[in-house]
Amino acid sequence: MKITRALILLCIVSFLNISCFEDLDDQQVSASEINDFVWKGMNIFYLYKDYVPNLANDRFTSNNDYADYLSSYTSPESLFESLIYKPETEDKYSWIVDDYIALEQLFSGVSVSNGMEFTLYLQPNSTTQLIGIVHLVLNDSDAESKGVKRGDIFNAINGTPLTISNYISLISQNSYTINLATYNTNGTTETTDDTVTSTNTSITLNKVQYSENPIYETKIISVKGENVGYLMYNGFTANYDSQLNTVFGEFKANNVKHLVLDLRYNSGGSVNSAILLSSMITGQFNGDIFSKEQWNTEFQAAIENEDPELLINRFTNTNKGTALNSLNLSKVYVLATKSSASASELVINSLDPYINVMHIGDYTTGKYQASTTLYDSEDFGREGANPSHTYAMQPLIYKSSNKVGKTDYFNGLTPDIELKESQLNLGVIGDVNEKLLAAALANIEGSISKLNAIKAKPVEPLTSFKDSNSFKPFNNNMHDDTKIPSSILRKALSE
Repeated sequence: MKITRALILLCIVSFLNISCFEDLDDQQVSASEINDFVWKGMNIFYLYKDYVPNLANDRFTSNNDYADYLSSYTSPESLFESLIYKPETEDKYSWIVDDYIALEQLFSGVSVSNGMEFTLYLQPNSTTQLIGIVHLVLNDSDAESKGVKRGDIFNAINGTPLTISNYISLISQNSYTINLATYNTNGTTETTDDTVTSTNTSITLNKVQYSENPIYETKIISVKGENVGYLMYNGFTANYDSQLNTVFGEFKANNVKHLVLDLRYNSGGSVNSAILLSSMITGQFNGDIFSKEQWNTEFQAAIENEDPELLINRFTNTNKGTALNSLNLSKVYVLATKSSASASELVINSLDPYINVMHIGDYTTGKYQASTTLYDSEDFGREGANPSHTYAMQPLIYKSSNKVGKTDYFNGLTPDIELKESQLNLGVIGDVNEKLLAAALANIEGSISKLNAIKAKPVEPLTSFKDSNSFKPFNNNMHDDTKIPSSILRKALSE
């Protein structure tokens, strides 16, 4: 017996507190309630469903077959992970959580953090010992209050030297002491004669619940008599969309003619926030296509048949009824690196067909897929979620392309001016002499000699090991909170 799509639809509509599947004699099949939710959600929404045999609509010959399959997995996590398509390469970004309250807080910018963001590197002449270099100290955080600075180097935690085998256990502690060090290049560009020396300085940091404002730094810089707006924006967080609009209001009031958008450490966030930011940068494309979505075969067909407009995201001139402060720019300078991902890449890629996007820095991460939060409810939305557990899934649901169809930038977006940060001379964020910002200002000024001098500065050949973003749960996320109309769900399920 084939389990039909109509039967699945009946289960969703008539939501039960145990497995929805019933035998033909209306006797309920005993199956894991949460595993039932996991399989159904992935079967309907998962972007790569077409490539996962266990998600096929005709995978099970009977309800008992389906129940046996669910019960063969001892946890929702193990079932979910078994359904991910090529987790090492294609889909590294889908996940499941057992506490969606914490997940929702994370999306709103709230996490447990000490505010120190850093990169770990192999020490010179070693394949096991590490050093950490601080690249960002979050505003109003414990690290800032303790005096941690961008560019600080540490080689031990709690007096224990950092290595590739102990760094996770040391950094995962809620409270730890970093032991600072100095790095000496001995005046050469080679690392073979470099040394790392411990100092007598240490700083104790405590992780606390922290609400990060993604608007890290804003300023207005004068270049050849014209105002340049500078914005370091570290996360696409919907709670701060109104504040972002206020920043652009200040830029507009000060007659900003150029914008340097610093996304070098921005690993992503809300798709809608990306649309709003891009609309504030421009303004002249209201109603035009910002990006397009491509779902799995069945869901794509259902949307196209019911309401194809839902597959298109458009530039806008308002946010919840409030007019956007748009600059109407025809060119924007974006500072982006390997740490720039998801919604950051969406902004770059989606603006590119419309205006000149001058990408300065490095190749980006290469994540063009979006996810959504699925709850154990009739329509997989938050309202009516099963009160007996707090599991939720965040699977990839579509891949994004720009107006002209560019997507699948698996190796990242290519910089127009390739320039890497100098790890031993990071400079001050927002300072006109900081390397990446200085390159943007030189380009605005039209000074080829200044730009060439910046590009000629040597970059230390340190071997990167891990970025602190990789320790954060659900990093490199691009999430879409748009509610799927029930008519689309019904259409998808009846195909």
